[in-house]
Amino acid sequence: MNSWIASVDGSDIMSKLLDLGTTAFKKRHPEVGARPGTLIIADDAPPPKIRMISYDRDECHELEINDANQLAAALDPGNVTWVDVQGFGDETLVQQIGEIFQIHPLALEDIINMPQRPKAESYGSQVLVITRMVRVSGGGGVDMEQVSLLLGESCVVTFQERYGDILDPVRERIRIATSRLRQNGPGYLAYAIIDTIVDGYYPVIEAIGDHLEQLENVVMEKPSTDVLRELNRTKNMLVNLRRAVWPQREAVNSLRRDENALITDEVRVFFRDTYDHCVQTAEVIEMYREMATGLMNTYLSSIANRTNEVMKVLTIMASIFIPLTFLAGIYGMNFEHMPELHVRWAYPMVWIMMLVSAGGMIAFFWRKGWLGGGQTRVK
Repeated sequence: MNSWIASVDGSDIMSKLLDLGTTAFKKRHPEVGARPGTLIIADDAPPPKIRMISYDRDECHELEINDANQLAAALDPGNVTWVDVQGFGDETLVQQIGEIFQIHPLALEDIINMPQRPKAESYGSQVLVITRMVRVSGGGGVDMEQVSLLLGESCVVTFQERYGDILDPVRERIRIATSRLRQNGPGYLAYAIIDTIVDGYYPVIEAIGDHLEQLENVVMEKPSTDVLRELNRTKNMLVNLRRAVWPQREAVNSLRRDENALITDEVRVFFRDTYDHCVQTAEVIEMYREMATGLMNTYLSSIANRTNEVMKVLTIMASIFIPLTFLAGIYGMNFEHMPELHVRWAYPMVWIMMLVSAGGMIAFFWRKGWLGGGQTRVK
């Protein structure tokens, strides 16, 4: 099975993606009774990398931020600002960022204590959107990561647990002076980021579809326990993807439906398109989940059919030899007065009886269609 998986396109993607099935939803949470806003940061969390993009219709500036003071000094209320924080390894810096942007303690807790259920919540003059990003890395691996987006009056702040993302197309669009991003406010920037994250599901879903098609062929031709194990892992992974996509769909739906001063009617129209993408990905994931379930049923049916074929062959062989064993048993008895024992042609006659009996049963099984080449009689 391992050699077969290695021959399938995107197999590295699938093997790493399937590993997410047991690790993606282990939540970090504070101790019972801890005060609201308590942050739990993993010991292996990387130190924060902060990138800021500030722009208006005419200019665009990009900065690498090293500390909170530099961040506070670089903010320009007259521009649209995107602050991207990757890594939570410095709790002090994270708290300072929360103070600079006046992030509610509960919102900051949802950002840091991952994973959270995808959602959209309003905190006064800010909107917190929790999404799940699935990205295919350059080495063929796949990561599922929470991305938290905080939308303010003139800025968007994104928080990511690890380095790297799929948002470079958004950054490239910001650098183009004539792009729609440069002509609109932070609400449209938030839409562009969320839409890119949602669209990032398509390559992963396509890889899952190709993988299931390959599994379908193997299930029919060479069913084995390795195939069953692979199907079960694929199904578990699809369940976890579904757990991320469905609430994410509801979060986007609330952004397009609910009235909010930070999201204009024009931007709300664009969120309708993102909602359609969420619905589509949710439907495809559900379809693939049903397909995986169907393949598991097909696997069980294939195993049962193979077992039935083996049992049929063994039963036919036993049925043919039963009368032969009966004849051999009769003439193997050591009675003194058995008339056939002294007949000259008794031995060949017994053989003839055995061969006729075996041939007759084979012909009968053939006519019934129980042996290959015969036709099953319909009564």
